[in-house]
Amino acid sequence: MLEKIEQLLKEIEDLKASNAEELEALRIKYLSKKGAINALMADFRNVAADKKKEVGMKLNELKNRTQERIAALKEAFEAQDNGAAELDLTRTAYPVDLGTRHPLSIVKNEIIDIFSRMGFTIADGPEVEDDWHVFSSMNFAEDHPARDMQDTFFIESHPDIILRTHTSSVQSRVMEVSQPPIRVICPGRVYRNEAISYRAHCFFHQVEGLYVDKNVSFTDLKQVLLQFAKEMFGEDTKIRLRPSYFPFTEPSAEMDISCDICGGEGCPFCKYTGWVEILGCGMVDPAVLEANGIDSKVYSGYAFGMGVERIANLKYKVKDLRMFSENDTRFLTEFEAAN
Repeated sequence: MLEKIEQLLKEIEDLKASNAEELEALRIKYLSKKGAINALMADFRNVAADKKKEVGMKLNELKNRTQERIAALKEAFEAQDNGAAELDLTRTAYPVDLGTRHPLSIVKNEIIDIFSRMGFTIADGPEVEDDWHVFSSMNFAEDHPARDMQDTFFIESHPDIILRTHTSSVQSRVMEVSQPPIRVICPGRVYRNEAISYRAHCFFHQVEGLYVDKNVSFTDLKQVLLQFAKEMFGEDTKIRLRPSYFPFTEPSAEMDISCDICGGEGCPFCKYTGWVEILGCGMVDPAVLEANGIDSKVYSGYAFGMGVERIANLKYKVKDLRMFSENDTRFLTEFEAAN
């Protein structure tokens, strides 16, 4: 695969386009869902474990270089067009404000980038799901409270069709069509039937991760999460894991990070504990592996999940969750420097 990547890198350096149509053809060839780079991303799961880090870094370099090259060609076309364009007399005399990336997009992309460098690939799935992928395949009992109308949005005409309550459904879809090694992250929007307030919303965003292979241990999980915490919140960040319960993992834990405001000394933000909770995790329950067609006697795995809004709150100290979805441009312009 490294040879293919190097070959594509050489091709990218020599890209040329004489018009916008040719440029779009190049974008589709290399960057579309069926393009050359996405095909390599799909083959990444077949790379040997000891090569994943090196290959993953090369893949990211290839993708970034391709995006930069195509953007540079586009910029050159636009510069030519602007030079020849006629004056637009209908344009406002006032300066036009440029848009910015949404803070949730900034944080989500940073999370994805960190785990991509550790060899995880992105997996996606539908937001309108069936009961099997959301609950049954994830070891939820028939009488589990999460199935109740108070937590889940059901499609009235199809009682087995729901709005997904977590992106674990994507993990199920990956496992049922793939054999280990599996190393994916699943970013996406999820829905829960909750009252909207400053600390809760009926929709929010998650990034979940899954790693399944032979001899995967809880130590592997802890090391990955420690590396993530240090890259996201700073090198001095400490973590602790507290026992918890989730239907799809056993043992399960919730992870806290040391409060970056008080340095662990205790303050109102961390409720004077010195710690702030950021995610849930654990070893994949053997019942989940078996339900999704993976032999639990041969393979083991870990999973983790975090709310993007939660991470954004910790990074930017946003006190009201509703601000992320109200499209107030005054709020959004505060994140211009983070783009």
